[in-house]
Amino acid sequence: MLRESKSHKANEGEKKGSITYWAKEKVKCPVCGKAFDQEVMHKGGGRMIAGRLTDELHREFEPSKRFGRVYPLIYDIGCCTYCHAAFFWKDFIEMNDNDSIERIQSDEEKRDKAVETIFPHFDVTGNRDLYNGTAMYYLALLTYEKVDIAYAPTLKRAMISLRLGWLCRDLNKVCPNHNYDYVAEVFYRKALFFYQQTLINETTGIERIEGVTNFGPDMDKNYGYDGILYLCSMLEFKYGQREDENLRLKKLSEFKSAIARLFGLGKSSKEKPGPLLEVAKNLYDDMSKELSNNNIFGDD
Repeated sequence: MLRESKSHKANEGEKKGSITYWAKEKVKCPVCGKAFDQEVMHKGGGRMIAGRLTDELHREFEPSKRFGRVYPLIYDIGCCTYCHAAFFWKDFIEMNDNDSIERIQSDEEKRDKAVETIFPHFDVTGNRDLYNGTAMYYLALLTYEKVDIAYAPTLKRAMISLRLGWLCRDLNKVCPNHNYDYVAEVFYRKALFFYQQTLINETTGIERIEGVTNFGPDMDKNYGYDGILYLCSMLEFKYGQREDENLRLKKLSEFKSAIARLFGLGKSSKEKPGPLLEVAKNLYDDMSKELSNNNIFGDD
């Protein structure tokens, strides 16, 4: 089911006061073979005013008087305006697995219907806004579901799910009372599953992640493998199940030990980024407090 794509002049919108511009070269979709326009965010000019780094390794940005609030994340995913296949931009070039492409093609209608249930009347053809940019991320999450393990889809789905949690919380702020706070929680729990599954797949040799050049989870900093270990612990602490309290405490004790090893190594290594050590120590303290309150002490 192919759609008409809106055409754009080569650099239409490349004006001093714009947030984005349209790249001169089109992007060819590996799924349907059609070429579509790529919207790119301008760099500098006061568009991105860095704010605090959250405990989820998310860089928040302050609104500027000139551009208002900007959401850089929404431009990091590409979405074909014809077949709605969505990837990180790099995979539009590298995706060449015929079986993956066939699965993505056959899943198009189901993928669109799923996105429509959360983002009714989404539009991927014009300039992005927070709503449609978030819908593209959900399209990407469902697209990578059909991708071969050679492309490390589990890690990419983990990153996308976490970013969807951030973006849906932003949506809830600008568009309250539409249940996007609840949707955010769902994506956070998906991120928890995919990050922990990434570790299982990597350690057992099922799915290698060395081909991924940036582990994020955000765009401004690559926290590498240590970031994955930290996020597994942090997401478990904040969004893990609470129905079985004994199981929760057992997991927290295990993750507390993992964080202790990460933090201990970090104190003597200049290679580990300082901000990661700071949030890891805070997480360690929070887990220690909960375990202590329940008379559980993990081995460090």
